[in-house]
Amino acid sequence: MKKILTVLFIIMVLTACGSDTTKKDNNPKTINNDYKFIGESEHWEAKYSYKGTELWQEDDGKTAYSNEDSYELVLKYKGSLEELSSMKKLEYTYETITESGRKTETYTEPPSEKVFTTSGSSEGGSKVSKDEAIQINVKWDGFDESFELHNKVN
Repeated sequence: MKKILTVLFIIMVLTACGSDTTKKDNNPKTINNDYKFIGESEHWEAKYSYKGTELWQEDDGKTAYSNEDSYELVLKYKGSLEELSSMKKLEYTYETITESGRKTETYTEPPSEKVFTTSGSSEGGSKVSKDEAIQINVKWDGFDESFELHNKVN
């Protein structure tokens, strides 16, 4: 009987000391990115707001990574709304190191605003770096202006 109890005790101690090699790391590392890029030209000013979340996690000894992000580009005409009254077409583009976008608006009547916005989001896409210079190009009524946006450091 003592031998059986001794063997059971040893088995319990060894089982308790064993490690689970399939155990996942329950301490993921989350990185939040919140950047505001600003810039202007003679007739336009712009703000590109970027929010992203990166998740790093160890899983069975391998590093797993995922991310999601969103952006909003706000383009504002610096002159009066009346100056845009003859505008028939507005085209503006943005370009980061890893992606670009374009928006074209046509008007049969004068625009009622002098602020123009585009936005988007992604999961698993490329992220915007805080040190980037975002290139903006605006074309309207035969005019063309280009300028850069830089991260506004708080």
